[in-house]
Amino acid sequence: MKFGKEFAAQMVQEWQEAYMHYSKLKSILKDILRFKQKNKEPLTMATTTTTTKGALNRRASLYRAFSGLTNRYKPVSAMKNNEDEVILVSAVQEGGVEGDYQTMFLMSGEEGGEFELLFFRRLDDEFNKVLRFYKKKVEEVMLEADELSKQMNALTALRIKVDNPVVKGTDMVNLADKGFSSNSSSLSHSHPINGGKQGWTHMDVIQETEMSNEEEMKEIDDRHFRPAPLDVLDHVKINVELETPIATLRSVIKSSKSDLSFSKQELRTAEEKITQAFVEFYRKLRLLKSYCFLNQLAFSKIMKKYDKITLRNASKTYLQMVDKSYLGSSDEVTKLMGRVEDTYVKHFANGNRRKGLKTLRPQAKKERHRITFLYGFFSGCSIALIVAIIVSIHARNLLKSQGRDQYMVNIFPLYSLFGYIVLHMLMYAGNVFFWKRYRVNFSFIFGFKQGTELGYREVLLLSSGLSLLALAGVISHLDMEMDPRTKSFRTLTELIPLFLLIVVLSVTFCPFNIIYRSSRFFLIRCVFHCVCAPLYKVTLPDFFLADQLTSQVQAFRSLEFYICYYGWGNFKERSNTCEESEVYKVLYIVVAIIPYWIRFVQCLRRLVEEKDTAHGLNGLKYFSTIAAVTIRTIYSHQKQKTKTWLVLAAATSGIATMTSTYWDIVIDWGLLNRNSTNPWLRDKLVVPHKGVYYAAMVLNCVLRLAWMQQVLGIQTVPFLHKTALVAVVASLEIIRRGIWNFFRLENEHLNNVGKYRAFKSVPLPFYYEYSADKST
Repeated sequence: MKFGKEFAAQMVQEWQEAYMHYSKLKSILKDILRFKQKNKEPLTMATTTTTTKGALNRRASLYRAFSGLTNRYKPVSAMKNNEDEVILVSAVQEGGVEGDYQTMFLMSGEEGGEFELLFFRRLDDEFNKVLRFYKKKVEEVMLEADELSKQMNALTALRIKVDNPVVKGTDMVNLADKGFSSNSSSLSHSHPINGGKQGWTHMDVIQETEMSNEEEMKEIDDRHFRPAPLDVLDHVKINVELETPIATLRSVIKSSKSDLSFSKQELRTAEEKITQAFVEFYRKLRLLKSYCFLNQLAFSKIMKKYDKITLRNASKTYLQMVDKSYLGSSDEVTKLMGRVEDTYVKHFANGNRRKGLKTLRPQAKKERHRITFLYGFFSGCSIALIVAIIVSIHARNLLKSQGRDQYMVNIFPLYSLFGYIVLHMLMYAGNVFFWKRYRVNFSFIFGFKQGTELGYREVLLLSSGLSLLALAGVISHLDMEMDPRTKSFRTLTELIPLFLLIVVLSVTFCPFNIIYRSSRFFLIRCVFHCVCAPLYKVTLPDFFLADQLTSQVQAFRSLEFYICYYGWGNFKERSNTCEESEVYKVLYIVVAIIPYWIRFVQCLRRLVEEKDTAHGLNGLKYFSTIAAVTIRTIYSHQKQKTKTWLVLAAATSGIATMTSTYWDIVIDWGLLNRNSTNPWLRDKLVVPHKGVYYAAMVLNCVLRLAWMQQVLGIQTVPFLHKTALVAVVASLEIIRRGIWNFFRLENEHLNNVGKYRAFKSVPLPFYYEYSADKST
């Protein structure tokens, strides 16, 4: 793999604009190469004897294959102007502080020197950009390290207070000698409550060494391992209460910051939060170190490429400057990583270094061949069952059977539920595939724990397995014959859809660590947050899932039909009286508006918290959809349809469709930007083919109109049953949602890139009162 592709592949995508622009510098070098070729200047061994383009490519590739050896053993006389200085690099002093670096090109008077001069100007711009960004990030992690130090001071004191409630601050040294230092002694005692040297000095860990002199060891313990004073707790408030509906209601009445109660539950929750903060902080340090290394490597590569093209020796001087700069000489990040490792191992891994580093450095998830085999096997079996169902229907002429309507009205809605789920999972698998292909950091955006996110293969495995079970049930239900004496069907056959539903729910809520438990629990937690929408802080996974639910309205109605068919309908006779019940009709409307209501109250919660009017407008959009769904459903259930309800249904549906379409394309996707460099799109695009975006916008508009078919009177199609048409329209909405998902997350990813947001914020448990006083 060429370095340019490898460099792009290893970037932190949210920081990609802060990396050295390798391709831009490489394009300038190509201009230099073309100029020299045009002037027939001998550049390399390959260009001296070539006569055709094909020969040039072949010999150039051979030269590159041995370029390392030729560069190493090349005679000094072969280098043009080797004895002369090519560049001078100096740092500009700004107010006595070393600022940006500037390179003076000493050969600008030569023919073609303006190209090389431009190269070094761009090179300086890129280096100074990288240097400023790196300095800024290092300053941020140093401040964060200081905050974590204060958190650890409070946690250490809280641990001691919980274990010995009667202890006082003056007894700390004695307690350290009695064994508490093992829990809290990695923090330096020199950290005062409201002052002291900033930085990681509070979390310096002095490695214990074998010492024969016990007095000397005790002296070191007193000097370096003395725990933080308990006076810290007098200036600290704690917020470790889990976010629950009750806690949210309680916070409305009083402050969310609670006083310390010195309980073990409080201590345990505080430890969990600080542990998460340490893991995320260490990940930030690792990525920052990778950023530093990759950019240094990129500058080295581009300078060596410059030397190779121009036959100069400028890389040595420039790379010496890079090594001496803050980017190459600073070791703050490396030291911080070591101290975080030692602190985490000592305080949160019981001294087990392997266990601690395994948590801090999670391994990348390995691809397993058996997953590919299984989803291929399940998919093949599903296709075979589909073919068998089609052959069975035509062979037995079931489409013209007397029981056709009975089957479509009573059985088809039961199995269509699984069809909706499988289709949505297939669309999500496609989304994951293209997100990975175009390097959209979906796992960070959704907040998945590193290494636990499902890839497209795992999603395909689940969807193909579910489709196999559902299709097996369908083919067993194709027998429409009944007992002529009792006019009833076999009970076991009629209960197959119910058994399938129970299996799916059982697997979903299974507490054992099987079938991707972390992903299942993540989904359940998000669903619970959606159900209790106004009582939980709205995060992206919550409202993203709620948006998915708005496209599964027909699936919710199928669940309602399950309850009616098996609870009140005579399923043994394959008949039901659901649509004759007024309660069923009311619930038919309620279950349809629940997903939109969830999004509506989520928008209200975000409006109250963030004070952004855009969330209020978004809430009005969902409220208009609620009105449209309600009026349209009432109109469809009328026996004698009136023009008044038709006009109301058409008007509300039209308003909801137009507002939703505009919001999808302009707000959620960020497209239709008139002043964009890409006409009517955005300035930044992930997919290189612009036609994809135009096609997606058109398709979104067309599929949005599909749900109005009932209002417009297109309720029957000659070759489709009414229930089949409803399923087709519902499937089109799921497909539209799948397309929406890709561009919605792409836009979110680009927003994170624009703001350099590459890490999730972890709430810390302790709150220092003096900090608030100082800030005011």
